Amino acid sequence: MRHSTWPRGLLWLCAAGLAVWLIAQAGLAVGQREAQALEGSMRRAAEVNTLAVRSVVEKYKYLPYTVAQHPSVVRALESPPGKGSMEASRYLQAVNAHAASSVLYLMNAHGVTLHASNWERPDSFVGKDYSARPYFTEAMRGQVGLFYAVGKDTGEPGLFLAAPVHRGAAVLGVVAVKVSLGEIEATWRDAGTPLVLSDAFGVVFLGSAPPFGDLGLGKERRYVRTRALTASQDQWLQDHYVYGRKTHLEPAPWAAQPDTAADGFYFVTGPQPGAPRFLALDHPVFDAADSFHTLGWTLTVMADYGSVVRERNSAWLSASLAAALLAMAGLYWQARERRFREVRQASQELERRVQERTQELGDAHAFRKAMEDSLLVGMRARDLEGHIIYVNPAHAQITGYSADELLGKLPPYPYWHPQDVERHWHNSDAALQGKADLTGWESRLRHKDGHDVYTMVYTAPLIDAQGQHRGWMSSVVDISQQKQSEALQRQQLEQLQHAQRLASMGEIASTIGHELNQPLEAIGNFASAARAFAQQGNASMLDSSLVEVQQQIQRAAGILQRIKTIGKRETPGQEPLQLNTIVHQVQEWVAPQAQHRKTRIATRLDSDQPPVLADGVLLAQVVLNLVMNALQSMEGVPPEQRCVEIASFHDAQHVTLEVRDHGPGVAGENKARIFEPFFTTKPEGLGLGLNICRTIVEGHRGSLTVHNHREGGAVFTLQLERLS
Repeated sequence: MRHSTWPRGLLWLCAAGLAVWLIAQAGLAVGQREAQALEGSMRRAAEVNTLAVRSVVEKYKYLPYTVAQHPSVVRALESPPGKGSMEASRYLQAVNAHAASSVLYLMNAHGVTLHASNWERPDSFVGKDYSARPYFTEAMRGQVGLFYAVGKDTGEPGLFLAAPVHRGAAVLGVVAVKVSLGEIEATWRDAGTPLVLSDAFGVVFLGSAPPFGDLGLGKERRYVRTRALTASQDQWLQDHYVYGRKTHLEPAPWAAQPDTAADGFYFVTGPQPGAPRFLALDHPVFDAADSFHTLGWTLTVMADYGSVVRERNSAWLSASLAAALLAMAGLYWQARERRFREVRQASQELERRVQERTQELGDAHAFRKAMEDSLLVGMRARDLEGHIIYVNPAHAQITGYSADELLGKLPPYPYWHPQDVERHWHNSDAALQGKADLTGWESRLRHKDGHDVYTMVYTAPLIDAQGQHRGWMSSVVDISQQKQSEALQRQQLEQLQHAQRLASMGEIASTIGHELNQPLEAIGNFASAARAFAQQGNASMLDSSLVEVQQQIQRAAGILQRIKTIGKRETPGQEPLQLNTIVHQVQEWVAPQAQHRKTRIATRLDSDQPPVLADGVLLAQVVLNLVMNALQSMEGVPPEQRCVEIASFHDAQHVTLEVRDHGPGVAGENKARIFEPFFTTKPEGLGLGLNICRTIVEGHRGSLTVHNHREGGAVFTLQLERLS
């Protein structure tokens, strides 16, 4: 008996050993994958943040050199001491404000600051001696000066870039700019990830290392070293006041471990016992070919390695639980199989015989059901009297009524819209009489849940297999989304037209405001006069002043009415009107703008012009846009030649309006595209004005074209059908 069970026991032992090995390998694989992901994330973070530092430095790379070429800077150095004007200081102040640098300043050949962008501030650099700074000595040798240090006077750290000011081969002085890296450091602090930036000596001067303590900001910053400094290095830092008056730099609050995690990576830990272990990566900020590589900056990215350990342990635990569950499931399955093996064998024969009997019927039913369910078009069959004898699932989805609720129903059907009952009766009777429109008809239905459904209905005779006419089959297509899209398109077009009217109103608002100021000033003057006449008892002059006040109020109201008319969101719709009326209205709107642009507006209007059927607000928008474009096209034309000509005429079928300017006209390559959306020749234009104008005109069954006049300028022609 013992001999017979030994092979099975050995098998279970081997399975358990294999499970343990697989669990261990799973944990190691998960840990390795998490470590690789962490390393990849750190490399990306190093590249991104290095690029951020490099972009800030590169932004100001050429600023000192460019400023050194300016004539006012050269003149400031050539002027006798104390005789220079403030021109250079104001220039440096303007450039510094535009470049968003900390300070921009000019030093003479002795290192004394003559002009600075902060010349008006109490902490101005003017008069300060920076001859001992390395960036000054490098620039005086004709090189680009680079230096990161704490400000001698402000105590604020920053990067100093300097360039020599030449006169021929001689160096007259030095232009320097101080750049703050505070924005980058603030971003690193918000990220919460340990990021530090160190110089060529290994001194950390920028960054944030939350797990290892705050490094401080500004004047209260802590400067720490990542490695021991030689006596000469320490002395050089003190002589050049690199990190302020500190005579001793503290070591960094983290320590690198000798073992490495991967190529380029190493581990660091805090000084406390049992401190968490972090993975670190050093990345040079500047390449060897970069002119800034002499700074020797290194960006160190750190990440908590505990996530890798936690993922590995979690994988081991999950795999162990899965193995235990799998073993329990195997035992349960084995017992279950023994219990139900007989039941399965007995039922298989019964299932086989039932399947053979029902397969043919099931296949036929499934095929028919699949055909019905796959249709997206609603199908409805009615007999010759109008009883509903069939509806498919798509029809039930469109109307909300199931087949059981509709079968056997006669008109009126429950989904008929209550507001269109008469129309439904007409279409139903026509269909039952065989007079239905072959192209279909649009029908609005009321869904069972209460919302409206728009459909197209097509009806054809229902012929059975024997060729007998049994009724009528209708196809019902849901077009609700199409109707909504059309409504949304109309709404968007109306909003775009309204936005264009507001934009046009904005172009003339300043001049209209100036025009409105005149009657308001007159009202004030006449009111003061009326008060004086009232005190004098002069009734006649009092009445005259009040009449003038009333006239000026009407004048101001007229000006405001113009703005209100063009700014309306809702338009009155199409009605009979004359184009000349629109021209006079637009002429009043643009009169202040034309006067401001020193442009004449000449009109030659048809005296017996027939009316057209149009929307007055939209048509005024078109004419206003054409006239404003004409005014803007003549900015480069002498004032005496600036003229906008508006002419109207008609023939037996059309009323025509022409707007001509005396500008450069439309270039040949632009004629074919001038009415396209988003095509514009204006520096700040959107390219929608003329496209909206053509859309409005075509909506009035008219046309809008453009051609160049033989004597110069562009001519836009608006043509509409006349009313008989």
